[in-house]
Amino acid sequence: MKSLVLIGGGHAHMITLSKLDTFIAKGYQVTVIQPADYHYYSGMGPGMLGGTYEPDDIRFSTKTLVESKGGRFIKAHASRIDPEKRIVYLQESDEEIKYDVVSCNAGSYVPKDIVEGDSHNVFTAKPIEELNRAKKTIIGKLKDGPISIAVLGGGPAAVEIAGNIHQLCKEKALHQPHIQLFSGPGLMSKVAPKVRKLVRKLLVRKGIEIIEKGYVEKVADDKISVENDTTYSADIIFPAIGVKPSKIFAQSGLDIGPDGGLKVNSFLQSTSHTNIFGGGDCIYYADQPLNKVGVYAVRQNLVLYNNLMAALEGKPLEIFSPGGDYLLIYNLGDGEGVFSKGVLTFSGKIAFMIKDYIDRKFIKLFQVL
Repeated sequence: MKSLVLIGGGHAHMITLSKLDTFIAKGYQVTVIQPADYHYYSGMGPGMLGGTYEPDDIRFSTKTLVESKGGRFIKAHASRIDPEKRIVYLQESDEEIKYDVVSCNAGSYVPKDIVEGDSHNVFTAKPIEELNRAKKTIIGKLKDGPISIAVLGGGPAAVEIAGNIHQLCKEKALHQPHIQLFSGPGLMSKVAPKVRKLVRKLLVRKGIEIIEKGYVEKVADDKISVENDTTYSADIIFPAIGVKPSKIFAQSGLDIGPDGGLKVNSFLQSTSHTNIFGGGDCIYYADQPLNKVGVYAVRQNLVLYNNLMAALEGKPLEIFSPGGDYLLIYNLGDGEGVFSKGVLTFSGKIAFMIKDYIDRKFIKLFQVL
């Protein structure tokens, strides 16, 4: 009996998860390895921090879905792949998970290399569950008086976290904290100038201080050191300085890209091992490096499902096309957002309403399964 192993139940595996029974009906054994019973939709994570959503609103039970389809669910971290023996090793046990075909949707993580010493009051956007813990910590601390909160980074994750902290404290807390966004000189540097301008305008209007003197070099004992030798203090710190692919691929001796992601070809297939596939944030697409945005994982869904089935059956593989322009909507808190699609860009309540509708519709598809 051939065996298919899925590492992670993220966006790129959603169609494959929903159709696990089609593999099992053909006599294939399916195992899904994930460190938590639930998969959270990262696009709604900042909204959970802000109080717009509860955890149950932005997640679905991977374990329940897999087992209802006849697959095996293993709650564990996949630590290494042996491509010669065709074995996936687990961090939590000595069990060896054998495979004929393996697909990786292991996601990404926020590096905390700049954080030294005690990190009790340091929170990252991934795993998403961390934002719920941060929310409870902020509310608890604000009951004792005003606090300062620092968000490190100038990209979408950083601005969404900052805006939603403002919303959380405005609606539920006793005191409004001093929120500082350490963006360095590159606030939203990878987006169009108009989007950048609208994001800045909304953040400033909320009273969020944007610090652009230099990039953060080190965080230690609630102290933030910026490269121009200025030091700041904060009670709670959110590093949001980009994401990196899971380390499993480098540790497994597979072909990787410059970012450490699994290097894949146009079939979403490892460039070094034909029975290893991947999608989402954890891959490096060799033909055209892709931004770490969920839209690509969603676009990879059907191709990945078809190619996993084809690999098991020995049939031709399907080519993945990244596609063209895509919609981006940033949730800046307080029911406001910034919308960007092609030449159309605007901000306000309608922008967030569109994002909220799309996100709820997307997650509901998999919750009902």
